[in-house]
Amino acid sequence: MFAFQGTLMWVVSLSVQLAQTGDARIGVLAYLGVAVWLVGLVFETVGDLQLARFKADPASAGKVMDRGLWRYTRHPNYFGDACVWWGLALVAAETGAGAWGLIGAAVMTALLLKVSGVALLEKSLVRRREGYGEYIVRTSSFFPLPPRRT
Repeated sequence: MFAFQGTLMWVVSLSVQLAQTGDARIGVLAYLGVAVWLVGLVFETVGDLQLARFKADPASAGKVMDRGLWRYTRHPNYFGDACVWWGLALVAAETGAGAWGLIGAAVMTALLLKVSGVALLEKSLVRRREGYGEYIVRTSSFFPLPPRRT
């Protein structure tokens, strides 16, 4: 059990490890990585703040959060988390490690989408929140996109 978790943690953090051990040059990929990381940080922070305000409002009880970033993606915090990992991966890819740095971000994104994040939460929300099915129809699951017309 712990060997699996330890191995998974090592794989997911591979981009961070490689970014720290590579050469010190800063090129286009590193700058792009920082930009993607910043987008991720903003999405995670703003999405979490918007959701906290929504949950704190008694009038929101039992309703679906579909305002702010949540209008464009059902999971802005997971999208932001993935962007943080891909940003780190791009910085790592700038080093001599190259594409090896992308492995951690790919694994983390797969976990967020298929295992512990979106997939797990969606099953629960469809049962617990009235109107969540309609929200699914009009709102992108992961990538922020304009709402679909219903």
